[in-house]
Amino acid sequence: MAACAALCIGLAKAGFGGFGIIAVLLMAEILPAKQSTGAVLPMLIAADLMAVGSFHRHVIWRDFWKLLPTTFFGLLAGWILMDRIPGAIFGHFLGWMIFAMMMLVIWQRFDTRVLATITHHPMLAICSGFLAGITTMVANAGGPAMTFYLLARRLDKMAFVGTCAWFFFITNLTKVPLSYNLGLISKTSLSLNLVLLPMVALGMIAGKLLLGKIPQASFEWLLIFMATASALKLIMI
Repeated sequence: MAACAALCIGLAKAGFGGFGIIAVLLMAEILPAKQSTGAVLPMLIAADLMAVGSFHRHVIWRDFWKLLPTTFFGLLAGWILMDRIPGAIFGHFLGWMIFAMMMLVIWQRFDTRVLATITHHPMLAICSGFLAGITTMVANAGGPAMTFYLLARRLDKMAFVGTCAWFFFITNLTKVPLSYNLGLISKTSLSLNLVLLPMVALGMIAGKLLLGKIPQASFEWLLIFMATASALKLIMI
């Protein structure tokens, strides 16, 4: 199960973000929900490095810099919340948060007025950055917030993946001292990460091959479907 989670992390960083939520779910089956976030983080950083190396030419720096300031505030808010959310409701809290964001994504796909209103609105980056920060800190699940923002901005799939690669590389590095402070990273979790690293690399290679073959529209709907299904799974646990 841990090997499957590592494979999903590689696929997620190659552009299939819904697999990242699946990785969170799988690791939460092996470890307590909160502790699983610390076990996943070093694998995410390793995959981020691979993604940055592969897709750095496609990053849209304008959107990257717009998101970053409020993302850091979101990370701090998530760090504070982590100690205050009871373990019994942690999964439900995360599930409803992701589900709400994906409903907004689906709404914007069917109602062109939403895109016309928010695509260039400054609050889009402010809110998306904060949500990405808080959800990635709480459960390594910032993908839906980034999906919402980057699909609203109408980025093509290569720009989507390149911008996500740099964004999550920076935010995941920032999370390391915060997660360590919460006791979520240990020698045991790091040993597990080392064993699983080849599966992360395999997922990245497979994801890159798939990315070149899947049409843009199918890519976007796959992201939406996987993230929504994963959110429902968390809610029903």
